[in-house]
Amino acid sequence: MHLLIPFASSPTEAGRHALSTLALPHLSALLARLRPTQRHGNNEYSLNAPHEHALAATWGWQGGDGTLPFAAQAAQDDGIDVGERAWGLLSPSHWLLGRDNVTLLDPAELALDEAGSKGLFEAVRGLFESEGFALAWGAPLRWYAAHDSLDGLPCASLDRVIGRHVDRWLPEAQRGRLLRRLQSEVQMLLYPHALNEAREAAGQLTVNSFWLSGCGRAQPRRGGETVQVASELRASLLSEDWAAWAEAWAAVDRGPLRELLERCRRGEPVALTLCGERLAQRYEPASLSWMDRLTARWKAPSAQAALEAL
Repeated sequence: MHLLIPFASSPTEAGRHALSTLALPHLSALLARLRPTQRHGNNEYSLNAPHEHALAATWGWQGGDGTLPFAAQAAQDDGIDVGERAWGLLSPSHWLLGRDNVTLLDPAELALDEAGSKGLFEAVRGLFESEGFALAWGAPLRWYAAHDSLDGLPCASLDRVIGRHVDRWLPEAQRGRLLRRLQSEVQMLLYPHALNEAREAAGQLTVNSFWLSGCGRAQPRRGGETVQVASELRASLLSEDWAAWAEAWAAVDRGPLRELLERCRRGEPVALTLCGERLAQRYEPASLSWMDRLTARWKAPSAQAALEAL
């Protein structure tokens, strides 16, 4: 069992304060039994978040930062035949216009249902198909586009951009020219759309753009590990709701971390990967003598210290 925990820490002052209040006994017990091994990522400005780099490494994927084919994988999981084409994930979204910047809100805040999503998807389909794209609908918040230009196109993942200014995360001007034009055309097309007018009248966020991510051709998931991703921390960290994040951490500690600890105590093969904004650190059992194990437990980092390092 390999447990991977994204959004396990935050470098912000509020995030560090919330971290200092956590009591994580099962994580602490695990860290006393495990040793750090592989590390992924290096800073908070990489296009893929550390947990995505860690997943790609576990699956044996090839590709640089921003070019890991998460879109093709998600499309396959949604039952779409991706073939040999390069795919990208089009996430319908709301771009919030400020005085000096534009911020991407979490698409989950749209509460977009299937009928509304399909209506907006059909509205923009022609724009993409006129440029040679093939489009496929996967779910209300997962639209897919296939085009040769998406092969090797570095794009920031959605998890990197939510709640942040979009400018620094857009593809560079030359390779991203077509994308930027399509974003502008989609914004102009959707602004007066009847579905958006109805959403606005109902006090809902409108769908006024999209975010492209996860571009590339499908790669098989190799390796024999079963990876369990604990997604409980994501929403509260992205919304900076630190009270909810602390509650979610407590639930992860008494749930999947407790199970992993029990497996570790039984001598089963286990792995733990903790992922923050900058780094993902993997931990595995070490082959040590009983004296070395005893010494290692005294020297094991606290849960807070391990998380702050991410």
